Parts: sequence; structure tokens; C-alpha cells
Amino acid sequence: MTIKFDALDAALLAELARDPRAPILELAQRLGIARNTVQARMKRLESSGAVRGYPPDIDVQAIGFAVHAFLGIELDQNKMDPIIETLRGFPHVLEAHATTGRADLLVRIAAQSQQDLLEIIQRVHAIDGVNHTETMLALATPIGYRSLPLVDHLTKRTNQP
Repeated sequence: MTIKFDALDAALLAELARDPRAPILELAQRLGIARNTVQARMKRLESSGAVRGYPPDIDVQAIGFAVHAFLGIELDQNKMDPIIETLRGFPHVLEAHATTGRADLLVRIAAQSQQDLLEIIQRVHAIDGVNHTETMLALATPIGYRSLPLVDHLTKRTNQP
């Protein structure tokens, strides 16, 4: 479901991104709006699926997973669903995307060492239906996952005369 965002939605999301545990009253004070307005906006954003939750943003490198890689997986198309379910059981898999191009899946992996990464890749190769993989090591993450600039862009574009 697509909903219409405005500058207030963007400001509320920015505050929540900065401090996900902020009480509603405090958010209302920061934004200079009524508490009920914050509650209504949050309910609309959550029920539409635009806001999926408020989990902590964990730096996996800080907890010992310094090796990051992207694994492009070519697979038997008829076995994609069971392969994805198997990957879902790997704790080192941070995310997976079905893609176009040579790779059918692009999988982001965090490992504690290169040896750990090798073992994970070997486990992936052992999955029935995986035909080929290509591994790309991430040397740095100069731009991490973000969505607020897109929200800001959307609200600036839609609020212009």
C-alpha cells in the first residue's frame, strides 16, 4: 500500500530514526504538534506498512562480525523457494534479494573471519539447487542502508508548487 507523505511525516520519521524509543509526548514536543497528532500519524504509518518496526540498529562489526560479503547465487529457478527458506536458517545471512541478471539472488553475509566466510559459502554450495556463486567482499560501507533521504526527497518534491 502506498501512502502520501508530507513534511510532518518526514519530520516524525527523522525523529524516530534518531531516537526510536522516544515517548510520544516527547516527539510531540520536539515537533511542536499535539500528542494526538503524533499518535494518529504513527498509527497511519504503521498500519500502511510504511513503518515496519523499531528494532535496534546493530553494528554487526562491533559484535565481532568484521567480514562482510555479497554472494551472488545462480540457482535452479524451480528450487528458489526452498533455497530461500534454507538461507533464512543461516544466522550469517543479513538479507537476500531476488535479482535480475546473472545472479538470481544477492545475499549479504556477515562473518567473523575469512575462514568463517569460506565455511558459509561452502554451506551455500551444498544447498540443493545452487548452481554457482560469486563472492564480492565489502571493503567498507561508505553509505549504509538509509531511507530518510528518500522520504525527504519525496516530501520536498510533492510539497513544491
